[in-house]
Amino acid sequence: MTGQIAEAGDKMRILHVITSLRTGGAERVVADLLPRLRDRGHHVELLLFDGTVTPLYEQLVREDIEIHSLERGVVQMWNPLHVFRLGRYLDKKRFDIVHTHNTPCQLLTAIAAGSSAPVLVTTEHNTFNRRRNWRWYRGIDRWMYGKYGHVVCVSALAEHNLKQRLGGDVSGISVIPNGTDLKRFSEAMPGFRRPDEADKKIVMMAAAFRKQKDQPTLIRAMRHLPEDYRLWLAGDWTLRGDCEKLATSLGLNERVRFLGFRKDVPALLAASDVVILSSHYEGMPLSAIEGMASGKPFIASDVDGMRDIVDGAGLLFPQGDDAKLAGLIRQVCEDRDYGASVAARCKERSMRYDIMHTVSEYERLYEAN
Repeated sequence: MTGQIAEAGDKMRILHVITSLRTGGAERVVADLLPRLRDRGHHVELLLFDGTVTPLYEQLVREDIEIHSLERGVVQMWNPLHVFRLGRYLDKKRFDIVHTHNTPCQLLTAIAAGSSAPVLVTTEHNTFNRRRNWRWYRGIDRWMYGKYGHVVCVSALAEHNLKQRLGGDVSGISVIPNGTDLKRFSEAMPGFRRPDEADKKIVMMAAAFRKQKDQPTLIRAMRHLPEDYRLWLAGDWTLRGDCEKLATSLGLNERVRFLGFRKDVPALLAASDVVILSSHYEGMPLSAIEGMASGKPFIASDVDGMRDIVDGAGLLFPQGDDAKLAGLIRQVCEDRDYGASVAARCKERSMRYDIMHTVSEYERLYEAN
């Protein structure tokens, strides 16, 4: 490969750059990936634009991963001063591979790296992002991705959409699906249910409250379900307050619980009766894989990025159709044999997405570049 690596198989100095370790699929992939790359003998570090301490941050500290933070706070994710800070950091450390995630890191690292950069790699975690609605931004995207030695897309559709966005003869793009630590979910013991929930049917969704996700459709679905159904929503972020107001306006305060960011998601999934992922669009949703690995029937929005993972195993509903979603929830909860067959198919499908496959694919990619 170019840079300082003499031959494939040599151990590398690898830096991953991500906006933060707050909740999200890309963040969880990084948290699972880095210790395993380190265990294969590579020198691995992590750089955060927003170094706010979170459970994933604490997880990596316990794993003895070296973490560097440029600042703290959500507003720091687009701080233009990061260009100079990154440049100094990269000059000082001399990495073989710099691997970025999320738009701010992709762009500012491309600027900061300069002409004497190490090999740059980035991961495109979604099939769509809002900046693709901006026609004027297309030239910036072409320049930015052109600075990268390789672009990884988490699905074939994400690859197709990116190539369509960039246009022309595009090379240096491939697909590596995200993976997760499946044993954490397939072997989890059920968590605690409150006494008033002991005989209820628990509907569960674990996802950040972001524009990409669609918790409101799931909340509205509760109107169509009997009183003995309860909804657990694990996660946090900027749109949680809007969802709480929606539940209140629909008179669902007693039936919808907002659990916040939880470290015990595997136990919560194991304690539920059905797992949902309601979204507007996806790239390679770890929440879907984790939900399918939990041994529970899994239902998801029929949207780009979800369809290829779920179809033929779990159940899909038209995005935004709360009545259809409610009908599927009742079907898997009230027909036990049918629910068990869906859960079994989901668990088998999830086995394709073990984190160790992702680790091996990234290691091969690094060595080849």
